[in-house]
Amino acid sequence: MKRIAEIDFLKGVLILLVISFHLVYIEQLYPYAKQVVYTFHMPAFLVISGFLRGKRKEPKDFIRSLVWLAVPYIVMESGYMMMAAVLPIAEHIDNFSVTVFFENLLLHPLGPYWYLHTIILCEGICYVTAYLVHGKGQVFMLLSVLILYACSRAFGIMSFSMAVYFLIGFFLRKNNIQLIALCKSSALSVVVFVILIAKPENLHSSTIHGMLIVYTAACSILLLSRHSALKARLWVQYFGRNSLSIFLFSPLFTILCKYFVPFLSFDQTGIAFWFLSLTLCVGGSLSIAWTMDRLTLSNLMFGKQIYSVVI
Repeated sequence: MKRIAEIDFLKGVLILLVISFHLVYIEQLYPYAKQVVYTFHMPAFLVISGFLRGKRKEPKDFIRSLVWLAVPYIVMESGYMMMAAVLPIAEHIDNFSVTVFFENLLLHPLGPYWYLHTIILCEGICYVTAYLVHGKGQVFMLLSVLILYACSRAFGIMSFSMAVYFLIGFFLRKNNIQLIALCKSSALSVVVFVILIAKPENLHSSTIHGMLIVYTAACSILLLSRHSALKARLWVQYFGRNSLSIFLFSPLFTILCKYFVPFLSFDQTGIAFWFLSLTLCVGGSLSIAWTMDRLTLSNLMFGKQIYSVVI
């Protein structure tokens, strides 16, 4: 699929925000900023993922694409659980067992990889539903919402609000509605975004105010793209094209970043720590992806080279 520069820029900003507020030192320094970013960054990612993965596929192509999303999920989530069993992190597993392993892997993922778990479930449900009703808009939306709600409330295997964000993107693609065309980059969107985030009660992605925050945040980021220097814009687009590898491998480096804190304590703003940590996480993740491509390991884990894998 032809790349859309605006979507790459949006993904680039979002993945940098994901890493920034997975750094414990930064989230402790700026707790309110963390609340704001957590309101929109993953919902926006899920809308984009729903849009990009909502193109029409033959059954064999659909199964193949889902398998090659499930493989990296299984590998990385398994590794994260192993790490949680031995390291003193927030999601530490005290009594690790085979039962705990499969419960987390199949039902309740630990760490950031819940995002891939949600995509796999949502895409599977949306694809099958669209196939059964022959892609009819209103029927598809209603049936999909009901099934996603049941999976969320009855079985607790996903967040219903996050599933709805994916469904929105999927629905837009099924109906040939361009995502970027809906996100009007204007100064007004920035004003509305600032007004909304000023009230803590608005910072919930499952509410109408939260959905408006997601929308105006996307519009504001696209406005930033229009007014960014060319070199900066190209770098952010590059990060967006490689957001999958950065997302997958950055947790390996965020754990190491805490060792920078004693050496950078002179900077009370945390900017020096943030810049150094972001450089390590992004650079390290891209280095792993580059190495995997050169050693042809990407084909074993993704079925293709990892760079520019569309999620």
